Amino acid sequence: MKRKVWLGLVLLIVFAYFNNSNLFVETRQGKPLLLAHRGLAQTFGMEGITNDTDTSKRIYSPEHPFLENTIASMDAAFQAGADIVELDIQLTRDGQFAVFHDAELHYRTNGVGAVRNYIMQELRRLDVGYGYTADGGQTFPFRDKGIGLMPSLNEVIEHFPDRSLLLHIKSNDPREGEHLAQYLSTIPAKQRDKLAVYGGERPIAVLQAKLPDLRVMSKKTLLTGLFSYLAVGWTGYVPASCRNTQWHVPEKYAAWLWGWPDRFLNRMDAVDTRVILVAGDGRFSAGFDTPEDLKRLPPHYTGGIWTNRIDRIAKIL
Repeated sequence: MKRKVWLGLVLLIVFAYFNNSNLFVETRQGKPLLLAHRGLAQTFGMEGITNDTDTSKRIYSPEHPFLENTIASMDAAFQAGADIVELDIQLTRDGQFAVFHDAELHYRTNGVGAVRNYIMQELRRLDVGYGYTADGGQTFPFRDKGIGLMPSLNEVIEHFPDRSLLLHIKSNDPREGEHLAQYLSTIPAKQRDKLAVYGGERPIAVLQAKLPDLRVMSKKTLLTGLFSYLAVGWTGYVPASCRNTQWHVPEKYAAWLWGWPDRFLNRMDAVDTRVILVAGDGRFSAGFDTPEDLKRLPPHYTGGIWTNRIDRIAKIL
């Protein structure tokens, strides 16, 4: 009996190994899918950053004239080679979505208070470049250059009807899911197929219920899918929680996924799940932003990568 048990265990280990090995998988062809975080944006140091850090006050010396979450920055990202542009959305008082990172206005703009206290027409009058400084407040290189540049989500979608966009709901308010589901239901299905949404658990749950074909992700959906895959993925079976979704996989943990990278990516492609590799442990939108970062990618990697410097990375790839 012991001999049979040991033989069974050995056979199981051999099966799991070969079923998840990349030795016998055909090399994937193509280049990585490039996701440009906030379009082509000003970047900043990540040392000591927290959820409350005003990143507009710690930017590097500007190398380009673009400001995050503006139509111009998205245009520049796509022209540079982005396949997908990520953007942040905030619900306004008149039920629209402003494309803007912060819930509060005073960090980056010359406004005060919460975005949701204003109507879209009022938000357009603000200077979205007002607060940016690279030298501790001695100079403000984008002040007065961002007036009128905060777009609505509707304007962005109309401007990029054939482009892939990743929308980030910046709150956990289910009402935002309701509003977004209602708006997205009014656009053509072919155009909606180009969109994906991630954010707080509650608004994402609303979107899942109202638009089940929409690709969505929250921390809950991601962890549920990952743990389900870790439990049974060694068999080659992909659980339902891993299908038709978006996964932002931290580089630090990617190697633990059964079949990483090629066999895993083949499995996710087969169930219409988009995999985006985020640098490091995935905190605070760390991206593959330098040539040295790209050297850490697996050979022939063709999944998605998150970058804050699409202007640099697309040229190399």
